[in-house]
Amino acid sequence: MGNTNTMEIVDLIDSKEFRRALGNFATGVTVMTAQNSQGERVGMTANSFNSVSLDPALILWSIDKNSASYRIFAEASHFAVNVLSAAQIQLSNHFARRSEDKFAGILFEAGYGQAPILAHCSATFECEKYAVHDGGDHWIILGQVLRFSDHGRAPLLYHQGAYSAVMPHPSLNQRSLTTEPERVSSNTGRLQHNIYYLLTQAVRAYQNDYLPLQLSSGFRTSEARLLMILFDKTTLTLAEIVTEAAMPIHEVEPASTILMEQGLLKVEQEAYTLTEQGQDAAHLLLTLAEQHQNQVFAQYNADERDAFKRILQDLMAI
Repeated sequence: MGNTNTMEIVDLIDSKEFRRALGNFATGVTVMTAQNSQGERVGMTANSFNSVSLDPALILWSIDKNSASYRIFAEASHFAVNVLSAAQIQLSNHFARRSEDKFAGILFEAGYGQAPILAHCSATFECEKYAVHDGGDHWIILGQVLRFSDHGRAPLLYHQGAYSAVMPHPSLNQRSLTTEPERVSSNTGRLQHNIYYLLTQAVRAYQNDYLPLQLSSGFRTSEARLLMILFDKTTLTLAEIVTEAAMPIHEVEPASTILMEQGLLKVEQEAYTLTEQGQDAAHLLLTLAEQHQNQVFAQYNADERDAFKRILQDLMAI
C-alpha cells in the first residue's frame, strides 16, 4: 500500500516545477572536460558537481543520457573539473552551446589523461574515472582526484535560473551602514587628532566591506585596479600604470598578462588599452564601487561629499 502511494505522488510531479524548485539550491558552475584516446576533446558546462569522499578523494557529477558529449566522457580514462570564476560567464555560455570545436581560441593546457585544464578558473580538479552509475535519465560519473589547483578566485554561482556571485552575508558585518557611526570623542588623546592615523584607520575600515564586494566579481585586487584605471585613463604605458595603480611592477605585469589572456586588455606599441569586453568588466567594477560608496556616505549631503573629495584630491596632489 505504501509503495502504491509513493508511485502516485511521483506521477504527480511536474518536471518543470521540480526543476524550478531545485533552482533554489545555489550551485557553482563548472566546465567538465576530457579527451579520448583518438584525441577527441569534449567540454560542457555543468552545475551537478559535488564532493563525495575525502579519503579516497572522490567527486561526482552527472550528465544527461541523451547528451552527445557522453560518448567521449565514457571513452576517456580521465576528466577535469574546471570551477569557473565569477569573471567567466562568457566561458560558461561558450561551453553550454553546441560547436564543432569548442576549444578553438580557448586558453588551456593538458592535464592527466590529456583532459583540458582551462586558465584562470577558481579551482581545477584532475580526476581518473572511478565509476559510472545509473541515475534515472542521467549517468552519475565518479572521479578520483589525482591533482587539484586552488586559485582563490570568487566562484561563479547559478541560482534560480540565473548567474549569481558570492557576497558576504550582511549579518557578518561588524558595523551597520544604516546606523549613525560612533563619533570619536575629542578627549581620547592626541592620536585621535592625527590626520595620518585617522586616514589609515578610515581606509582600513572602508576596505573591510568594499574588498569582499570587489572580489565577488572574480577579479583579484590587482586586476580590478588595472581595469578601473584604464577605463578612465583610456591608454597608459606600463610605467604609467605602475604609478596610477600604486602597485609594484611585479604585481602589475602578471595582472596585465592575465587580463590580456582573458581578452580584456591589449597592448600596441607599449600602450595598454581595454578591449570592448574589458570596458564592460571595468564598468561592472566601477558600478559596484559606486554602490558601496553611496551606502557609506548616505548620511552626508552632496556639499559634504564634494568637500571631502576636494580634501582627498588636494592631499593626492601634495
